[in-house]
Amino acid sequence: MHSRNNKSRQRIAMAVLLFVGAGTAAAQSVTLNGNLGAHKALLVIDGMPHAVSVGATVKGVRLLSLSGSQADVSVDGVRRTLQRGAGPVTVSAESAARGGSEIILTASHGGHFNTVGQINGKAVSFMVDTGATKVSMGQAEADRLGVDYKSGTKGLAETANGRVPVYAVTLGSVRVGDVEVANVEALVLPAAMPHILLGNSFLTRFSMKRENEVMRLEKR
Repeated sequence: MHSRNNKSRQRIAMAVLLFVGAGTAAAQSVTLNGNLGAHKALLVIDGMPHAVSVGATVKGVRLLSLSGSQADVSVDGVRRTLQRGAGPVTVSAESAARGGSEIILTASHGGHFNTVGQINGKAVSFMVDTGATKVSMGQAEADRLGVDYKSGTKGLAETANGRVPVYAVTLGSVRVGDVEVANVEALVLPAAMPHILLGNSFLTRFSMKRENEVMRLEKR
């Protein structure tokens, strides 16, 4: 009798372990910590460092490409862009399928909120700018992303260097993490810019809270 009870408890315990294991495997945290040559990246996966070659898969994370301070990875078929110095990216196939609703950003040493994301499905580097009326980018970046700004509306915008000619366009999609926003107004400027400014045409779609060095954006 005791033997049967013990075996039953063992089966129940094993089932619980399997269930918990399946739940924790649904999402993974990945950070790009550095490059080890031109074809190998130092990735921190769920808190543990791993040297991963382009094309290789470690702990379910596949390194698709590596370029400068940026890496593209795939987890359970979900593609994400990592940038060295940015915070960890949590990848969940389930959340990506249904679309997320919250973005959490951590300030850099300079006090800026930088992150990586996508515009129209292509990887970009963002800097949050609550003083920018719209998402703003340089023409070179717009060309790389395939934004047809020359068909946009011509105008003038006030900048730190005075008035400059701009093109007003509408971006099909802007994505940060698992959160995607459609039809976002943007400006394309002639000057080169180190980051795309994540302005209020994107930010006003969210309620914003800041606590010390953490900014939380919750989709309205």
